[in-house]
Amino acid sequence: MALRAELRSGRMRTIGTFDVEGHAITVALGHDSLWAIGGRDSARMAIRTAYSPGGLKARRLKPRKGESMRVALTSAIGRHVVTFSVDTTAHPVLRITTRLTPSQDLLVPYLPRDLYPLGPGDDPLTARGHVEAAQRGLNGGLLYARLDGPTPGTILYLQNLTAMNPYYNATDTKPDGAVGGEWPELGYLPPVPPQSGTPPTSPLQGGEDVCLSDALIAFHRDPPLNEVHSARLFLQLLGSIYPLLDQPAPEFHDWPGRAERTLRDLAESPAATIRHYGHLYVHPYTASEYPDSMVQVSLLAAIYDYGLWRGEDVPLAAELAAGLNRFFDPALPSIRRYLPNVGDDKDRDAVDSWYLYHPLIGLGTLALGGDARARRLFEGSLDFAIRAARHFDYRWPIQYKVTDFSVITQARGDTDLGQTDVGGIYAHVMLLAFELTDDPKYLAEARTAIDAARGMRFDLNYQANLTAWGAAACMRLWRITNQRRYLDQSYVYLASFFHNSVLWNSQIGDATNYQTFLAVSALHDGPYMALYECFDSFRAFERYLKDSGPDLDPAVRRMVSDYCRFALTRAWYYYPDALPAEMLCAKPRNGHIDADLSFPLEDLYVGGDVAGQVGQEIYGAGAAFVFASRAFHRIDDAPFDLFCDTFLLASDRTGECSLTIQLCGDPAGRAEVRLMDKADTGLNGVEVIVDPDGMMKGTTRTGSRTFDVAANSRLRISWQ
Repeated sequence: MALRAELRSGRMRTIGTFDVEGHAITVALGHDSLWAIGGRDSARMAIRTAYSPGGLKARRLKPRKGESMRVALTSAIGRHVVTFSVDTTAHPVLRITTRLTPSQDLLVPYLPRDLYPLGPGDDPLTARGHVEAAQRGLNGGLLYARLDGPTPGTILYLQNLTAMNPYYNATDTKPDGAVGGEWPELGYLPPVPPQSGTPPTSPLQGGEDVCLSDALIAFHRDPPLNEVHSARLFLQLLGSIYPLLDQPAPEFHDWPGRAERTLRDLAESPAATIRHYGHLYVHPYTASEYPDSMVQVSLLAAIYDYGLWRGEDVPLAAELAAGLNRFFDPALPSIRRYLPNVGDDKDRDAVDSWYLYHPLIGLGTLALGGDARARRLFEGSLDFAIRAARHFDYRWPIQYKVTDFSVITQARGDTDLGQTDVGGIYAHVMLLAFELTDDPKYLAEARTAIDAARGMRFDLNYQANLTAWGAAACMRLWRITNQRRYLDQSYVYLASFFHNSVLWNSQIGDATNYQTFLAVSALHDGPYMALYECFDSFRAFERYLKDSGPDLDPAVRRMVSDYCRFALTRAWYYYPDALPAEMLCAKPRNGHIDADLSFPLEDLYVGGDVAGQVGQEIYGAGAAFVFASRAFHRIDDAPFDLFCDTFLLASDRTGECSLTIQLCGDPAGRAEVRLMDKADTGLNGVEVIVDPDGMMKGTTRTGSRTFDVAANSRLRISWQ
């Protein structure tokens, strides 16, 4: 109402204007705020760029390189500097950054939201539109909205929260759900200490410059026409903003070494395994919880892949495989979650919907690799898997009983929805069955499950890795059927996935000890990031990218590739030996934490909370095997092995001493290729040609040579 009154009064003082793709943005000073006002025809908005309750004085400064305008403001509380810039590389992106140098130590009781769509007559109260998605918890600070009216359109507003880490640490706050609002008062609500009879005592320091806001707003002339179109617009606009975000540098970690330590600890530690029925089973947590088919199969499949990569069988894999039959219940018939002798404190008939299907992914993959036991168990469970899907009409509850499908928990707490993305993982299981048997009924089941997920929009994500497998199933269906709608539906899964991603690198509290950038919270409303969901999504996205082709949207390719690239860095810090001992939870909910064991913690927190509150998950130990076998490449009879933080689309041994590799990332992205000297030759005589740039020298370090290349590069490597 105050903004409407100011706009009607005509008393705002114009400071200047600049252009965004032919449309003028006016920067004007109001009673207590500096505003940027403009847009396209009647699709206009006002953006509050600085605020001081006692009023401000403004003057223009000379813009620096890349800036459209720079304004300095003075007030009772200090000096603001607001910069405006425009990026038109893809869709136009307006960036507005606000910094404050307080005149003295400053307690902040309140800062208002900043984004106001304007209706006819520049009236925010007559603006029409709809918020499609907003920030969840401490994930990306985004707001995705549709503008209605005579000039419809779409905007994606995103705060580069990384830039505000000093503000959060100074004020002892966190940007939990900070971006959102109630139409038409939207955008970023900077967190402030809670006000009470005992005032907060965490001020911004006088004389110290701090970033208050770094807003990026991407525009599209089209409104979202339907669910699929909305998802693709979201991903395209996110892809336009993404390169402008503050991104940490990826780090190189020795995943093969981690895998060997993990293999040793699985084989030797009494906290890792237990025997039942004469067979070896894995504890889900350190010396805690009953054997579980998802845990057993997931770890077995990862070790199997690692053995193939290493070029020799891993004895532990055969031991873990030997006891799988005990999970199979011929009365259903299907794989169950628990062994028949599970304790009375567990309901052996209860199952989370996704838990029925996830072990079948591992079994199906092993079956395709020629494992006869896995094939028997996989095929023996398929009829029951289909019966469950049909019983629930492909819309699964949270939990039910396998004996009669009676529902234990129907819906999650925030909505009336169940496990919304189980259809995606079910479809992937059916596609494995189709590939194994060539029976068209399994293809039909996969298509039915994906079709049943329509209409979920940004509520589709329930658990991150399930959503990723759903995207992979859609991509596979597109390859099999050649029907474009399945490629398009994969964007719906990915939009929901990245809506839940951490699009910033938190440095709040203990989060300084690890990276959070591009992580995804384990559940749609989960308070933490989890390694199991991280590396399982990594596996799904490997499948997604390798099944894709030139029709894949470049923004999607970039986001998916970079998710996997940064996972290789983030995942390292789930291991307790990579963290300070004082930040580990002393009494986790499950088992105990032993930093000498190379098993990851289940939980890390964007807000820097104590790590490992849930426990040390042995069921996530497959991460090291997955990362080692995907990012590291053994080159036989060569003086080096190869690391690449982007998936290889192709690798061709073109001669006795030559190799050609093709990376499958987006040309706008970057990748690291590292040649690791395994013969102590100093890599003398090794030449690397990157098409089309030619010969590259790379950066030489002790024992390796590193190349920074475009993520879609083709490299020709030769040696003597």
